Amino acid sequence: MSLARAVRPHLDTLLAVLLCVVLEVELLLGSSAREGPGAALAGALATLPLAYRSRFALPSFLAVWGGFALLSRLAPSFDSGSMAFLVAFVLSLYSLGAHTRGRQAWIGAALIPVGITLFVTDDGDPFHPGDVVFGALIVGGPWLAGLALRLRRQREQRLEREKEAAEAAIAEERGRIARELHDVVAHAISVVVLQARGGRRMLDDSPGEARAAFDTIERTAAQALAEMRRLLGLLRADDEQLALAPQPSLSRLDGLVDAVRGAGLPVDVRVEGEPVELAPGVDLSAYRIVQEALTNALKHAGPARARVVVSYAERELRLEIADDGAGTGDAGGTGHGLTGIRERVSVYGGEFEAGPRRDGGFTVRARLPYALEQ
Repeated sequence: MSLARAVRPHLDTLLAVLLCVVLEVELLLGSSAREGPGAALAGALATLPLAYRSRFALPSFLAVWGGFALLSRLAPSFDSGSMAFLVAFVLSLYSLGAHTRGRQAWIGAALIPVGITLFVTDDGDPFHPGDVVFGALIVGGPWLAGLALRLRRQREQRLEREKEAAEAAIAEERGRIARELHDVVAHAISVVVLQARGGRRMLDDSPGEARAAFDTIERTAAQALAEMRRLLGLLRADDEQLALAPQPSLSRLDGLVDAVRGAGLPVDVRVEGEPVELAPGVDLSAYRIVQEALTNALKHAGPARARVVVSYAERELRLEIADDGAGTGDAGGTGHGLTGIRERVSVYGGEFEAGPRRDGGFTVRARLPYALEQ
């Protein structure tokens, strides 16, 4: 540890002690030495409280000025133009502006005109208007310098907090993009694998159907690549541009359902209630929930039909994705699908449930409140 780093926490104390020693020496060597120990105690009161000028700026200021007022009574012959007095005077005013907060800052501001008045009226000379200007510079100048520094420090702290909040938001956005990449890749690969299997089996006997399967593979892969380029472009873009590109939403649900139908899973869609404009995050999450649930059905349900119900209830969006196949949702998979849906729902304080149906098949239900991002 360097000497400067070791001394820095005790700098105020060392400065206060040094000023006290210098002032006591000035009292001892000056004509006020005959005033006795009372003047020495007043000198200590006028300097030692500066050790607490950062933590207790207002009490320290009052103690310093009280000490000098007492010293002027006990030692009238003391030369108030001494170096120790000048430094303590300026430092106390500066600290009053730099280190007070809230109510104490307002009290300190109210004391400045009082200090200017005392400075002008106690100099012993006839009053002159220029004395007010001079007193304002001498008393108000150090206080204004401290106030300016405090305001600048507060602004820097506020900017730092805003920067940290922005970085946290960016990290959260990047995490969301990573989850979206997982959803996009999982959905596209599932469709491509299933269509490739079917196309290979039909290649010799039903070339027309095989060609349709390969068309679906091409279309699904192109869509997935386009969306992956968009997401990867966001990751490479400047942080401020992360959320500017268009996002998937329930308005694009028909395209998603058509792709799933083309992959071999018949899907019925029903919208209940009057559609409302959703917050972007809720809209995106709803789309991804339907996408993931249909992808699970496509992978695990076997020969089946699926049903998607989008219900706009009062202050919440309800989603139900069900199939009548023989699968069990995530069975045989990594388990990230339902986990991802649960995470998306929990972000908005909604409710999620998933499980086998009594008459066979699997159901995913989610409830997302409308107003959390508004």
